[in-house]
Amino acid sequence: MEKKWNVAIDSLSRISVFSSPNNEPVTISGTSDDLKCIGVGTDAAVFQSLSVPEYAFKLYAEDKASKVKVEESIYHLLGQSPFFPTCFDAYDRCLVLSYEEGATFFDCLLQGIHIPKQAIKDVEDARKYVCEKGLNPRDIHLKNILLQNGRAKIIDVSEYIQPGNDYRWEHLKKAYDEYYHLIDGKSIPFWVLETVRKWYNQWNKYFSSYEEFTKFILKLFTFKK
Repeated sequence: MEKKWNVAIDSLSRISVFSSPNNEPVTISGTSDDLKCIGVGTDAAVFQSLSVPEYAFKLYAEDKASKVKVEESIYHLLGQSPFFPTCFDAYDRCLVLSYEEGATFFDCLLQGIHIPKQAIKDVEDARKYVCEKGLNPRDIHLKNILLQNGRAKIIDVSEYIQPGNDYRWEHLKKAYDEYYHLIDGKSIPFWVLETVRKWYNQWNKYFSSYEEFTKFILKLFTFKK
């Protein structure tokens, strides 16, 4: 089979991605007229090629390159599913994935885009599907879920072989069920969301319980009513 995405590999070779301390987003060095960055995470950045826009290229940081084969194996175990992108190929530092349109849940909160209950159910169903495949659905958060025509698609599966429950999704779902109606349709300032993200990653240092943390966050969301 002809690998249409090969036309982008040379452009990707001009780009370097570097991890940052304290689990902050990666930094990017280098440029290419054929590529645009469409996402940045703590291990990798994702690019779309103007030559083959139907693909997304997840380029890992230099010191995270070993995760490429791991994530490729996870996609292989998941198989074809409406809940996840398709993985077409893997290179030393890069995964070739299907490009997925849609706003992340994070962007939905920024822009006041309604997140329907069906999308929440889709994530629940996706998690069950992952478990049925013998994997562990971890690291599901606002920036890893896309809203596509009212349905959800999860765009990062890299931690699904790690043990333990990080409770990120359980906490998100609880917040949606109990508080989302208070902010539905409202644009939330970026600084508020970033504050929530950073504090959530260490909430147990500042609050005696998760419930106390969520009550504090609710005040941040509603103080400008």
